[in-house]
Amino acid sequence: MTNIFLLGATGSIGDSVLSVIKQNSNRLNLKGITFHSNITKAKQIVEDFNPSYIYSDANENLKNLRSSLNNSDEVEIMSEKSELENLLNNKNIDVIISAISGFAGLETTLMAAKTGKTILLANKESIVVAGDIILPIAKLNNTEVIPIDSEHNAIFQCLDSDKTTDDVSKIIITASGGPFLDRKIKDLEQVTKKEALNHPNWDMGAKITIDSATLINKCLELIEAKYLFNLSEKFFDLVVHPQSIIHSIVTYSDGSSICQMSNPDMRVPISHALSLSKKRLSIDFSELDFSSLQLTFQDIPDDRDGIIKIAREVCNHGGSSGTIFNAANEVAVQSFLDSRITFDKIYDVIYRTFDSIPLSNSIDVDSIYEIDKQTRMEAEKVVKSLS
Repeated sequence: MTNIFLLGATGSIGDSVLSVIKQNSNRLNLKGITFHSNITKAKQIVEDFNPSYIYSDANENLKNLRSSLNNSDEVEIMSEKSELENLLNNKNIDVIISAISGFAGLETTLMAAKTGKTILLANKESIVVAGDIILPIAKLNNTEVIPIDSEHNAIFQCLDSDKTTDDVSKIIITASGGPFLDRKIKDLEQVTKKEALNHPNWDMGAKITIDSATLINKCLELIEAKYLFNLSEKFFDLVVHPQSIIHSIVTYSDGSSICQMSNPDMRVPISHALSLSKKRLSIDFSELDFSSLQLTFQDIPDDRDGIIKIAREVCNHGGSSGTIFNAANEVAVQSFLDSRITFDKIYDVIYRTFDSIPLSNSIDVDSIYEIDKQTRMEAEKVVKSLS
């Protein structure tokens, strides 16, 4: 039995993880969860899966949850970060899933990296801002990091069994293109939140859905891939594949190209990762009908080249650049969702903020938080100037 601790249980990735656990209860056990504010959903998870440990950084939410549980005496409920850190190191925990969205997931991903356990990583932002710190810490502590983003997990599956990249010539990361693939940025001023959140293929949380619509999610994935697979950004191509069937392609030095294919369903990469290189887990997936498949590919639209160029700059520079890029994007996306800026201005916020913050080569955890704070303040100024 594999005992799982799920960081960010009430989000969209959490939903997919819980579905895989439920369908494989003979092999998987939900041992603990964290949540932030969704008490209703957290209560349902506790009732359905009976975890032993619950953590939230909001004391009031924990009080409300405790009072609503029928079995509160059987569950250890905690709110101190030191308690969570000790819990992640508990010998009864086998796998930690990092599924908290955005920069907010950095702290717990850092905790998990020190445990010597297996991390299933969905929180790409923690690698974007601190890949130079998290991955060496993981290596030092013999912590295995397995990506569960569909694209990175696809690369992971396509690599040879030793997971080295010595014979890799090129890696292609595919992008759906989102709902506005065939529209120019200059024509997106009037799009609504409903339109932007209506992804043609994937059912995801609001932030990542907007990132997909802007193609900035592909920028974040490029930066993450550079760190996860220890390759220069020059090894990676980004290609639009509107059907979201092929998730990544690895081309080897002998000319062979291997791809991973599935219908767009986050449970596929999650179930692969949770199998821990043993017998694959079973899920109720939708099979591909190869007789009717029509797969197409195209270049990233020209007017998105600027944002891809910044992502490649982040890959090459490292240091503070990932934190600046990520913070500017998070402020821009939230400002759009809050109706403070139009969709097309998301790019302007990122461009202007990234250009205004000096890049530094050397960072540590404390400086990442300080740079994130400074960048958000600068991005807010840009938002106000555009409102």
